Amino acid sequence: MYVNSYIFPVPEDKKAVFVEAMKVFVEVAKDFGAIEIFENWELEVPDGEVTDYRKAVKAKPNEKIVLSWVIWPDRHTGAVAHKGIFADPRMEAIEEMPVDGTRMILGGFEPLLSYHAG
Repeated sequence: MYVNSYIFPVPEDKKAVFVEAMKVFVEVAKDFGAIEIFENWELEVPDGEVTDYRKAVKAKPNEKIVLSWVIWPDRHTGAVAHKGIFADPRMEAIEEMPVDGTRMILGGFEPLLSYHAG
């Protein structure tokens, strides 16, 4: 298993636009082999004394933090998908992407421990 994670700011008034864009992304990513996709909108992100999510992405007062992750079966699948998703013509349906990619933090991770109730 391989996990891509992303943290980025989105203007609060662009939440609906963001959700519509992510609906397209999710459909394309599923076809590239994504196992699970989570897009999470800030409800409680406290300011830290030294660092925090808002400082990390230089969030502006009118922006909310989005924490996202995509789970892939393996690193290779994630790498192939990363290149292919944004070249996929279905992504052209996204008319507006309200994300400043220059302030996005992203990375790929190997899970060490997981828990899922159910």
